[in-house]
Amino acid sequence: MKKLCAVRAEFIQRVSDTVLNQLLDKLLQHGVISDEEMESARTKSRAEKAKDVIDSVRRKGREASSFLIAALCQLDEWLSRELSLR
Repeated sequence: MKKLCAVRAEFIQRVSDTVLNQLLDKLLQHGVISDEEMESARTKSRAEKAKDVIDSVRRKGREASSFLIAALCQLDEWLSRELSLR
């Protein structure tokens, strides 16, 4: 959770919409977020979607945060390195 908190602003600024949509799919598939949370996030701008994703996952605790980090590392190796998540 601390890692996500530390990189929150940069994540919001730099993550692409394509990666966000892939993250949402993975988070939903693994039960980290609900259908309602995913649908709500998908209706927002890229930056607002990024805020929703990182904030809702952080609130769900360490396991959810670790899953988000692992999924981001898999989907966008460059960004995860830039954010020092690897």
